[in-house]
Amino acid sequence: MRIFWIPFLLFITAAVLILSEHTRKKAGNGIKKEASGSQSPDTTWWGWNHYQIPDYTEEGKLIEYGYRLIANTSYYMGPKGTVATLTNGMNCQNCHLNGGTVPFGNNFGKVFATYPLYRARNDGIQDIYMRVNDCFERSLNGKPLDTASKEMQAIYAYLKWVGEDVPKGKAYKGTSIMRLPFLNRAADPLKGSIVYRAQCERCHGADGAGMLNIEGTGYTYPPLWGAHSFNDGAGLFRIRSFAGFVKNNMPQGTTYLSPQLTDEEAWDVAAYVLSKPRPKFDQSADWPVLKKKPVDAPYGPYIDSFSERQHKYGPFGPIELAQAAYK
Repeated sequence: MRIFWIPFLLFITAAVLILSEHTRKKAGNGIKKEASGSQSPDTTWWGWNHYQIPDYTEEGKLIEYGYRLIANTSYYMGPKGTVATLTNGMNCQNCHLNGGTVPFGNNFGKVFATYPLYRARNDGIQDIYMRVNDCFERSLNGKPLDTASKEMQAIYAYLKWVGEDVPKGKAYKGTSIMRLPFLNRAADPLKGSIVYRAQCERCHGADGAGMLNIEGTGYTYPPLWGAHSFNDGAGLFRIRSFAGFVKNNMPQGTTYLSPQLTDEEAWDVAAYVLSKPRPKFDQSADWPVLKKKPVDAPYGPYIDSFSERQHKYGPFGPIELAQAAYK
């Protein structure tokens, strides 16, 4: 008679594992809601830990592969890639920190909830596949992925998993790069060089070239400028985005709860990094509706008469006032 208990025990074991995974995941992620007394809860989004991926299922194995592609992009698709040679050697998580799970760390918390999405940069609707390939071509200065490939499907599966508990159309706090207030002056590359030497150089190098890993297959610390960095079509080439990213995440170990740089230092070090040479991207088709072009887009044409330099470094107040007349 005992033989008939075996299927039952297997069923119970599987059920316990699934319930345990669900409970563990719920406990380890989502919206941070910790409040004391009459204080409002912090509704900042935090991503799942990749150890919570249910890699004991076929879908989970695809999600896990997607995570590995995000975390170690260069190993699979860099100059020495084991799958393809498509990118410049950086990893997706050099910009999307910790697999795209860190608050204000350029995370993936709203991707699956908000895409397909209208984007003014191309004046059209983008789906997730198009958005991923935007990153491959701009931030990784590489070539696009085949949307039908296992790699693209794995990345898609990971993005879906990371944001699966975010309601459709919802964007929680922390799922965008923080928009720092504009300075009343231009951001200063010279002042930024002082911040860079004190806070950034030990990891990214005096020449901004970053630090390769021991195997030479990717970067332990990514290059901030030069031939292997993101090109001038990437989102982080806009100074407000770079400054907001740095403010809440750098030096390494910084969080939005304990920033190490002042706003001015973040703007100035962003100006310094973005003043350096980097690969070029064909931006001729970007922002076809000029009145929708951001004030810190560092390349023309513009709807206003301000210079490319002022659009790159500021001050941005006068540009905002001028552009308001066209909206």
